[in-house]
Amino acid sequence: MRRLAIVILLATLAAPAARAFAQDGGTAANQGAAPVDVFKVTGLIDPVLADGIDKAIDRAVKNGSQALVIQMNSKGAVVSRARMERLAQHIATSEIPVAIWVGPSGARATGLAGQLLGAAAATGIAGKTKIGNFGEPLAPAGVTMRLGDAAQELRGRTVGSQDARQLGLVRIGSKDPTIEIVKNMIAGLDGLEYNGRVLDTAIEIVQDGTTQQQLTGARFTDLGLTDRLFHTVASPPIAYLLFIAALALLIFELYTAGVGLAGLIGAGCLVLGCYGLGALPVRGWAVGMIVAAMLVSAVDVQVGIPRFWTGVGLLGNLVGALWLFRDGFMLSWITLSVGMIAIALTFIVGMPSMVRTRFATPTIGREWMIGEMGEAVIAVDPEGIVEVRGAQWRARANRATPVGRGDKVRVVGIDGVTLEVEPESGGARDYRERRPKTDDGLVDGDALASDESASASGTN
Repeated sequence: MRRLAIVILLATLAAPAARAFAQDGGTAANQGAAPVDVFKVTGLIDPVLADGIDKAIDRAVKNGSQALVIQMNSKGAVVSRARMERLAQHIATSEIPVAIWVGPSGARATGLAGQLLGAAAATGIAGKTKIGNFGEPLAPAGVTMRLGDAAQELRGRTVGSQDARQLGLVRIGSKDPTIEIVKNMIAGLDGLEYNGRVLDTAIEIVQDGTTQQQLTGARFTDLGLTDRLFHTVASPPIAYLLFIAALALLIFELYTAGVGLAGLIGAGCLVLGCYGLGALPVRGWAVGMIVAAMLVSAVDVQVGIPRFWTGVGLLGNLVGALWLFRDGFMLSWITLSVGMIAIALTFIVGMPSMVRTRFATPTIGREWMIGEMGEAVIAVDPEGIVEVRGAQWRARANRATPVGRGDKVRVVGIDGVTLEVEPESGGARDYRERRPKTDDGLVDGDALASDESASASGTN
């Protein structure tokens, strides 16, 4: 037992070291130098992510890191220009060098997010990246943005990694034209002079005649769980889908008894969706149109039949979604298709079926209604409402024989909870065709009359 306890103790002590070794890419670290922090920036720079970058810089300084590498893949920013200028100023005036690596392959650095490259102490770019569409240049107080000719060249267009290097957007001590992994970015910072200090991020050692590069340790950081949640919902597709899902669930809840799971989930989605839309540049009238369209669609849910107002609601939702975002942001066709298909299925199939099931009366034992007379409360052309024996029913008539409001009708069939009716006279079909038949093919009444006639003949 003692040996087992010793083994468990050693394994426990070795676990943190094993995790650190794995995090550093499995290479031996340069034990004589301070580590380099790496902070991942993905998606639009919103208030949460902007604060996260500020905190990452302050944390790296406090922890004694040599430098901070921002791994960027962002198509722009949704915070104000003043906030981005303060962020650029913080990057440029940090006590330790802040480098930006646009990666991995296929990453983007466009819009105001891309302009942060001009404030970084060093920059690197992976292959197949896109940089540009900077727009109006930022002008942070006391900081010179080192974008060179790219500030004007890329105001309205993007370029790839090779052209970006030619425009002077790559500033790092690396012989490779592109930097494909963050480890190479850290190695490229070796020898960088900043505020009178020279970075020591890599050393070369010769072992058995082979030269190997030994890097300093790397500490990877990211947004916390809560911040990550709010950063995720502040993206156009997620905010839009959450918002329409919330409205649909809350409307669904109106047709159920009491407060259920749908209402609670809808309330949660509404909070997150409103936060996301609030963080993004949206058009107020488009948000209002989406809300109005959802309410209009609910009109036909009340009667249980998708008709005119359902179409109006779908059209309003489409218009609102197309013009929901401004400042160059818009929904992709995939997000738009998913949203519109979900809304259509909800209001054409889902909710009407739920309402019919929720409020329908039992359908057993209503054959007696065939042949009964009633009155059209709402014109049946081809669908409407009739009253039979004091109860109102949804009804359907043949298109060739519509029934006007107040006219007498005869029930000729039952389809689920819908009565099939025809005018009292001049109907398209005889109601007796729907009544139960005998083995001889006669309806009950005709069979009875035939039997009586046969009995009378026998007596005579």
